[in-house]
Amino acid sequence: MARTKAETQSETERESTPTWYELSRKILLASIGAAALAKDEIVQFVNRLVEKGEIVERDARRLIQEVLEERERLERERKAKQAETGAPGPATKADIEALSAKIAELQKRIEELRKQQE
Repeated sequence: MARTKAETQSETERESTPTWYELSRKILLASIGAAALAKDEIVQFVNRLVEKGEIVERDARRLIQEVLEERERLERERKAKQAETGAPGPATKADIEALSAKIAELQKRIEELRKQQE
């Protein structure tokens, strides 16, 4: 039976239209570059897609794995680039606390020196 032009066009449109899985994958991979998503957030987002029936669970597990692997790869690249340039990374909470303690100590010493000069 010969296919009509409309049937052939409809099939072509379906094949060229990205699926929810493909769209979600692209969005999540793009978001990694924009912001570092926590693993829990990624899992929750993908689980919502599964609950809504927009992707199947097997694809969801694969999608989560791909996103986490990409995130790890980007982190390794960032650390390698940081090591090459010798640039310090972003300050951690521990770094800030240590600097705050040093500042407090220096302020005490300045006050002691002022008192000695008086």
